Amino acid sequence: MKIGLSTFITDEGIRPADLGRAAEERGFDSLFIAEHSHIPVREETPYPGGTELPRIYYRTLDPFVALSAIASVTEKLLLGTGIALVIQRDTIHTAKEAASLDLVSNGRAVLGVGAGWKREEMRNHGTDPRTRGALLDEQLRAIREIWTKEQAEFHGKHVNFDPIYAWPKPVQPTLPIYIGGEGEAAQRRVVELGDGWMPSASRQPTDLAETIKSLRDRAGRHIPVTLFGVSDLGVDLDAYEAAGVERVLFFLPTQPRSESLQTLDTFAARITR
Repeated sequence: MKIGLSTFITDEGIRPADLGRAAEERGFDSLFIAEHSHIPVREETPYPGGTELPRIYYRTLDPFVALSAIASVTEKLLLGTGIALVIQRDTIHTAKEAASLDLVSNGRAVLGVGAGWKREEMRNHGTDPRTRGALLDEQLRAIREIWTKEQAEFHGKHVNFDPIYAWPKPVQPTLPIYIGGEGEAAQRRVVELGDGWMPSASRQPTDLAETIKSLRDRAGRHIPVTLFGVSDLGVDLDAYEAAGVERVLFFLPTQPRSESLQTLDTFAARITR
């Protein structure tokens, strides 16, 4: 079982380089960071947690900038977006940013993506919430074309461009795309377009085992599974491993440097146990 971290990196918390260095020193295998470009002041879509939206949502650093800073001070730590809101991003720029991160980290990048939930945020980027799933599917296909072809082109309903030159290409033979989300649309996306699945920590091992088996059977291949955002340090890791989960990401609260280091020490003790 691999143990990593998921968190929101903001201007009010520990700096990216300090966090990355500390995580690697304590033996964590990976660090996945969240993204929100902004949060509209006037909200209509309720926060999934059922309470007021935490301020970390509108103070996040750009994930590719933050992860590049972390890459510069680490050697082994896997660096992922958890998740990148690709539907709110330019497709060609996103392909370049992810490939650039893979290059500067010497092949340690993972592009974690999802369809998002904040409709007002999407609309401010010109994204229609009703068609965001179809948009994401085309974006992922187009990004792979850019990563793998000398002259890449894509012609879809939502993403369309004639042949282009675009470098760098990823260092890894395939820069992994991990799909977040748990509905049928997300599961189909895992099978058709994903290199891994990131379900939330709310899923119980028995239930998760059935879904993992189904996804792998449908895909006809092994699909790595990373359990995302675990806040309970006492979680039964053996049960999740038996269910087919290969990595667990403990959720690290966003805190100043000293408090973050203390929390990381507590998490590291859990790894040791």
